[in-house]
Amino acid sequence: MEMAGGSGSEDMFDSIVMADERFRGTGYREGFERGTRRGLRDGRLHGASHGAKLSTEISFYYGFGITWKCLLQHNTDAKSRKRLKALDALLGLIQNCPFDDPHSANLQEDVEKLRAKFRQVCSMLSVPTDFKDYTKTSDGTSF
Repeated sequence: MEMAGGSGSEDMFDSIVMADERFRGTGYREGFERGTRRGLRDGRLHGASHGAKLSTEISFYYGFGITWKCLLQHNTDAKSRKRLKALDALLGLIQNCPFDDPHSANLQEDVEKLRAKFRQVCSMLSVPTDFKDYTKTSDGTSF
């Protein structure tokens, strides 16, 4: 009987040690699952926020290009023709970029090319190049 009692205390000791391991494993799995869900949610929110900002920027470039093209289309001097050519290049970059594919390997490169072309066009038109300057309302808040 003592052997059975000794064996029982070992089983009880093992179950206590194993309970600690079980609880630690369960806690890790639950924490990992919760962290994964939260990470996906936060990632989606972050992506949506940055996607909206990029969309706003590109939409502005498009509106900017169309507006200036309309303003300059009836001018026939050489300077206006150069400006129109640069505006057409800006609009072409916008229309040919795969902005609807967020997994595009060239997305960052295409956006940088677009920003560079915008700066070039602004220089040719003698207008400020900071996109943020154009998105401010009269009271100083952005839209």
